[in-house]
Amino acid sequence: MASSCRRPEHSAPPDVVSLSSRMIEIQSQMSERAVELLNLPEGQPCFLLDVGCGSGLSGDHLSEEGHYWVGMDISTAMLDVALDREVEGDLLLGDMGHGMPFRPGTFDGCISISALQWLCNADKRSHSPPRRLYTFFSTLYSSLVRFYLCATFSLSPRFLELITAQAMRAGFSGGMVVDYPNSSKAKKFFLCLFAGVTGVLPKGLGSETSGRTVPNQVQYSGQRCRFKNMKGKSVKKGRDWILDKKERRRRQGRDVRPDTKYTGRQRRPHF
Repeated sequence: MASSCRRPEHSAPPDVVSLSSRMIEIQSQMSERAVELLNLPEGQPCFLLDVGCGSGLSGDHLSEEGHYWVGMDISTAMLDVALDREVEGDLLLGDMGHGMPFRPGTFDGCISISALQWLCNADKRSHSPPRRLYTFFSTLYSSLVRFYLCATFSLSPRFLELITAQAMRAGFSGGMVVDYPNSSKAKKFFLCLFAGVTGVLPKGLGSETSGRTVPNQVQYSGQRCRFKNMKGKSVKKGRDWILDKKERRRRQGRDVRPDTKYTGRQRRPHF
């Protein structure tokens, strides 16, 4: 799980990364959708947490909606840009993998735009992605008021299983909302979590065709038919079974040996 790509603030100067017209447009659209999914009381200002706030582009939308907010980010340079822009929210420098340093019941809701997946990277030898995710979710859970849909995270589906496992372990309920599932460019993934209450997940945009089979969408069945053509061979301990198990463990953040041509090969008997 070592980091294979650089953070946005490391790829270019922070003001170039965060203040380009394209970035502002994308961030505004994602923030608007994230707040919509929070299902906050209409006409009532709320106190929100923006995790990975960067230069405060998401916070601008929160302020326009009449909400109060606190932004947290690990990058000093990005927070300096937010200060130069004179954003209306309060800013906090911190690593979300170390937990949320707030009193219980502080926030009405939380959003995070394309920041949560960075916890899945081990930037240091001491970093354990599952442990850092659990620390984040468990402290966030106690920081939220338990009334409605409390947290919305836009993220890549690559680490979905690892992230959701730690969120559920910390006490959250909820699931994934996919906007425009049939589009390769417009498709967006949002993890919507409830704290202390159970509710119905919002429907994704452009999902009217959900009756048909949609690529990248989980289809459930009451039958286990993956190995139905094995013709009497044992399912367990076969090469396909071993590869499948190793892949599941990788998605859970565990250390797994790389696959080779010898994976699943039967050893000769020793005399």
